[in-house]
Amino acid sequence: MSARNPIAIKICGMRDHKNIMEVASVDPQYLGFIFHRTSPRFVGEAFRLPSLPSPLKKVGVFVNEATNVIAKKANDLEFDLVQLHGNETAEKCAELKDLGIKIIKAFPIDENFDFREIDPFKRHVEFFLFDTKGKLYGGNAQVFNWTLLKKYDQEVPFFLSGGLSPANIEQLGDVANMNLHALDFNSGVEEAPGLKSIEKVRAAFLATRSSKHLNT
Repeated sequence: MSARNPIAIKICGMRDHKNIMEVASVDPQYLGFIFHRTSPRFVGEAFRLPSLPSPLKKVGVFVNEATNVIAKKANDLEFDLVQLHGNETAEKCAELKDLGIKIIKAFPIDENFDFREIDPFKRHVEFFLFDTKGKLYGGNAQVFNWTLLKKYDQEVPFFLSGGLSPANIEQLGDVANMNLHALDFNSGVEEAPGLKSIEKVRAAFLATRSSKHLNT
């Protein structure tokens, strides 16, 4: 399977309004906002989005949250997609889909992950997201063994997450030939949790757009 060009870029863990607008000016395809209360990048209960350019897609990130809470946030903040980053079931994804909500379902990957686990989710989601398995629900700032993705059947396009930074994009190798839709950057482009470095964001764009793997 050939890589899709250009690969989309998601900057996740945004919180500060000024920083959001600075990052938006670099033209990522997705921005992610985390609603998990124990995350150091939690946006807060009263979070409101600034006005953003329409091509940019807004993603609300939730962990084991109630369906009605997700649906209300998605409606109130006009999210284009919600990312489910916990132990949500395929049935929960179906409930949200029936409400007209588009879903990215995340899975933590390690050497023991069985890709057959994701089969029941396929008809309910727009994308999968593959992240490093660790102690936290995302935000572990570690890269997993990307060769494990060769076990995936590539049926549903996916976001790649987990410790991505401008420095390791050129190591993607065979992942670029998979059904890769987007690279998901978070801690690898930060000055502090929830505060992105514009220089690092620009460097991530440059590394992605100039990668010999992603642009062949």
